[in-house]
Amino acid sequence: MARRSKIRSRIRKSHFYTFRCLRPKTLDDQGPHVINGPGYTRIVHCNQPHLHLATKLLRYRSNYVSTTRYNMLSFLPKCLYEQFHRVANFYFLVAAILSVFPLSPFNKWSMIAPLVFVVGLSMGKEALEDWRRFMQDVAVNSRKASVHKGSGEFGRRTWKKLRVGDVVRVEKDEFFPADLFLLSSSYEDGICYVETMNLDGETNLKVKRCLDATLALEKDESFQSFSGTIKCEDPNPNLYTFVGNLECDGQVYPLDPNQILLRDSKLRNTSYIYGVVVFTGHDTKVMQNSTKSPSKRSSIEKTMDYIIYTLFGLLLFVSFISSLGFAVMTKLVMADWWYLRPDKPESLTNPTNPLYAWVVHLITALLLYGYLIPISLYVSIELVKVLQATFINHDLQMYDSESGTPAEARTSNLNEELGQVDTILSDKTGTLTCNQMDFLKCSIAGTSYGVRASEVELAAAKQMEMDLEEQGDDITNLPMSKGRTQRYSKLASRTSSDFELETVITASDEKDQKQTSGIKGFSFEDKRLMDDNWVNEPNSDDVLMFFRILAVCHTAIPEVDEDTGKCTYEAESPDEVAFLVASREFGFEFTKRTQSSVFIAERFSPSGQPVDREYKVLNLLDFTSKRKRMSAIIRDEEGQILLLCKGADSIIFDRLSKKGKDYLGATSKHLNEYGEAGLRTLALGYRKLDEAEYAAWNSEFHKAKTSVGADRDEMLEKVSDMMEKELILVGATAVEDKLQKGVPQCIDNLAQAGLKIWVLTGDKMETAINIGYACSLLRQGMKQISISFTNVEESSQNSEAAVRQNILMQITNASQMIKIENDPHAAFALIIDGKTLTYALKDDVKYQFLALAVACASVICCRVSPKQKALVTRLAKEGTGKTTLAIGDGANDVGMIQEAHIGVGISGVEGMQAVMASDFSIAQFRFLERLLVVHGHWCYKRIAQMICYFFYKNIAFGLTLFYFEAFTGFSGQSIFNDSYLLLFNVVLTSLPVISLGVFEQDVPSDVCLQFPALYQQGPKNLFFDWYRILGWMGNGVYASIVIFALNLGIFHVQSFRSDGQTADMNAMGTAMFTCIIWAVNVQIALTMSHFTWIQHVMIWGSIGAWYIFLALYGMLPPKLSGNIFHMLLEILAPAPIFWLTSLLVIAATTLPYLFHISYQRSVNPLDHHIIQEIKHFRIDLEDERMWKREKSKAREKTKIGFTARVDAKIRQLRVKLHRKHSVLSVISGTSSNDTASNMI
Repeated sequence: MARRSKIRSRIRKSHFYTFRCLRPKTLDDQGPHVINGPGYTRIVHCNQPHLHLATKLLRYRSNYVSTTRYNMLSFLPKCLYEQFHRVANFYFLVAAILSVFPLSPFNKWSMIAPLVFVVGLSMGKEALEDWRRFMQDVAVNSRKASVHKGSGEFGRRTWKKLRVGDVVRVEKDEFFPADLFLLSSSYEDGICYVETMNLDGETNLKVKRCLDATLALEKDESFQSFSGTIKCEDPNPNLYTFVGNLECDGQVYPLDPNQILLRDSKLRNTSYIYGVVVFTGHDTKVMQNSTKSPSKRSSIEKTMDYIIYTLFGLLLFVSFISSLGFAVMTKLVMADWWYLRPDKPESLTNPTNPLYAWVVHLITALLLYGYLIPISLYVSIELVKVLQATFINHDLQMYDSESGTPAEARTSNLNEELGQVDTILSDKTGTLTCNQMDFLKCSIAGTSYGVRASEVELAAAKQMEMDLEEQGDDITNLPMSKGRTQRYSKLASRTSSDFELETVITASDEKDQKQTSGIKGFSFEDKRLMDDNWVNEPNSDDVLMFFRILAVCHTAIPEVDEDTGKCTYEAESPDEVAFLVASREFGFEFTKRTQSSVFIAERFSPSGQPVDREYKVLNLLDFTSKRKRMSAIIRDEEGQILLLCKGADSIIFDRLSKKGKDYLGATSKHLNEYGEAGLRTLALGYRKLDEAEYAAWNSEFHKAKTSVGADRDEMLEKVSDMMEKELILVGATAVEDKLQKGVPQCIDNLAQAGLKIWVLTGDKMETAINIGYACSLLRQGMKQISISFTNVEESSQNSEAAVRQNILMQITNASQMIKIENDPHAAFALIIDGKTLTYALKDDVKYQFLALAVACASVICCRVSPKQKALVTRLAKEGTGKTTLAIGDGANDVGMIQEAHIGVGISGVEGMQAVMASDFSIAQFRFLERLLVVHGHWCYKRIAQMICYFFYKNIAFGLTLFYFEAFTGFSGQSIFNDSYLLLFNVVLTSLPVISLGVFEQDVPSDVCLQFPALYQQGPKNLFFDWYRILGWMGNGVYASIVIFALNLGIFHVQSFRSDGQTADMNAMGTAMFTCIIWAVNVQIALTMSHFTWIQHVMIWGSIGAWYIFLALYGMLPPKLSGNIFHMLLEILAPAPIFWLTSLLVIAATTLPYLFHISYQRSVNPLDHHIIQEIKHFRIDLEDERMWKREKSKAREKTKIGFTARVDAKIRQLRVKLHRKHSVLSVISGTSSNDTASNMI
């Protein structure tokens, strides 16, 4: 490793970069920055961290980071506040306090014990979830870094112990532990390569370069006497700016972002660097871009608060009526009740003071009717959600066997929210893609090479084959189409097409696809070019030039493994690696680079043996996002000077000479085909130069490069443009940015489920668009709306108002274009970059921008900062009022993950910041489909039905107390024993409702995936709207009336035993309570669609538990059992009317629900009702054609995904068939007329 580093260090990599690695300015170029005033107060003593402990102003934050919601001190007050912020818990807290006083109709422990249990369980759950976050923070803070201890010695220290001013040494492929000022690197000229994918999503490596003043600090011993002072800006979230000065050895040097290495970015292609810690912990830019972990609540839970308010209003109403009735009775009737001693009245029953009686009785009534508000609702929901989260965590269908990573519900508060998502906001790199490039196809001299299909082509072909089968009847009924659909599904070998149906590679070829070459970065397959067969091609000279451009035009460095002798490449982007691997496989292996030459082992020689050829690199014009091209000026062994160029096709085509356009038409067609197949493309060209022309240009170039002034960059651009013209087009490359497994299918199925998908990425616009095609978020024929800032700069002289007005005009025009579009199948895609987005997110523009985004089928935001990702997410969340989900894998995604209603982190290889900030984590994007369409759908319906049922049973139970109190003159007397009240919510009705929330399934998981449109029941809120909520409440009111009326009518006016014994209050209360237990448990059994033995045990076991309790409690001595002594065994059980009443009540209370559900299934069935009947009668097995047709219908109309792409192709096929039919009809008509004329 040391030897390899030495070899590398002799190469001055800064010479490879004309535009991106300009030498940092010194005092000779530009004076130091003016550092004073607010925002520029930070002082860093380099290599002297102890000085920061001496002064309070210099005592900066530690490098410890925390993503938890609580700490040891804040947990109890903050968590208690959150618990009693819930209106039901607050009510029961007040009720528990009041129950201590004599006014309470119940024992105080019957109010206090449930409250302590509910709140304690919820707080325990919060503590457990935050403990997991804490342990992940511990893992990050415990990483080790190499820190200068003094005297030129370095030692390992945990990240959290790093201090401002520390000098650290970071090795290759390590993360930077804090924001560092770059001092030196393993390269002689002090540059290093940094991967910032965690920060901004960019996959290309960034080039950083230190100051010349610190270049000598290249060894550990160099830091014995090093010192300096940095004065710079205060901590801020801007990733792309830095202003500061370095004072060292009596000189002052200006600093800029080129010398700053940000925390959570990674050192690449560089053996080591030395740096000084400038910002630590929460002062670092990545942490400044993050927000505090929010406490999220689902929309159902928020709606539940309003329901609680409604019930609380009902409670106040009935309490008011009860207390008013008691006051009236006290005033008018109480004097006639001699047994209350009206001659010596108590204050509560004093007829002369009814107002006092009204106030006191109101408090009693509020406690008595408190069972209208279900105290166990919250704890039951918490328990159910924890169990639901456990099922998510243990779902083997979401387990990634390659990484050994399961899905994880990091918080269970939002399970049901998964079933109501409307918009998904996704990162690109690491989320949709693997950041692995494969060379797949190429176009050389107007001929397309490469027979292997891309993932997008395979996925679309498979869907097309299915659609042809499902729509076979309609298509084959068209004239001239019989037998043609079968033929379409078999055609696979032809390569070049504009994705016509006839040339799509079918799903049957998927097996062949898996038989890859096994070479990473190279999936090309075409015998015409492989094994030196290209020499037999008609334009072999152009093929040779194509391969040489791939092998020579780059900035990569070869790494030779001394053990195996194989060569690997370290490059700034995976695209370059793919090109070099491809050139090696074609017989042109890049083996060595010196400061001025590259060496290629070319297999193409008369002897057939590899020949090492040296190409002298005269100039390198590197790639930038503005230039969109890269050029190398080289001299070959024959002395010929060549300019080799590769870049975006639009840029290269504009620079072609008249003689260089021979292959332009064919190449353009191939590029369109490659783009439709989701591939990233570059065009390749070259130009021959004579010595005089090059010498003159190089003189101008050298002047521009060494010039000093503000127009230096502009001069370099102008001189480069002079050379990069009159090119000869050779061909184009097509590289597949490997999507994560199953991404196209996942996006297609989510689109069919009715979900909108927006992509927010820090990558370049071209890269984002390519991935849009690869994921089928974009397709040929889709109208792209690009909101651009570029044109504005020229016309408005950078006036901010004019810029904003221009962007607003673009948005308005685009919206108007969508409105006047008449084609129902027309699809629009919105593409916008971060610079333009800055203005689009202003208050006076953002809602117009949002309206345009919502009207488009696809939205792609590129070059966006982490802050902008969060702002776009907030706009979508607040502007639409619908549920949003953000998914990403890096630290740059933390903001949007925390801002969205639901945050999903992908546990990729690039750190765990996104996972630590997320609500749910999965290993790959494809698991999102199952998380939403299966678990989200189930959890939403379970929680919705569970809450509705809770209110039903508590109203049915609570109102019986009101009826009895009214019947007894509003006396405040409860008809039920205190032990019954305690058991009702906690034991006798809690387990069945928990089983409903955990195990209920309207349809199995495979059916959820086959019928994605079922998911729309959640976003449309079909099971938790006010119509359904009030319906269940009405059902509870009806049940309470039936239960009270039947029991009163049966037990009050007649004897209920054969010996003529009548029922007292305790007997009638027990019989009424028995009827309630039966009614609510039978109701929940009718509500369920899916039964396991667990549900049966919990439902019927709860009813059995009531009888067991009543029997055992009645056997206790009278001192303990009181009026319930032998209530069941001796009083109620021997009376047949007791059992008949229970049966009568069950029948009467369930009739309305049975009538409702029967009517709905017969007249207006929901989607899952139809599927349930099909599955029940096994029609899916007996009539597969009908089952396929139903699945085809169960798609939401969407304009993204490869299903939409296939639908567009089928529409084209229909049009073509109709046209052919029309032509044939005309021809046959003409022939008939000619025949008739001849006969005449």
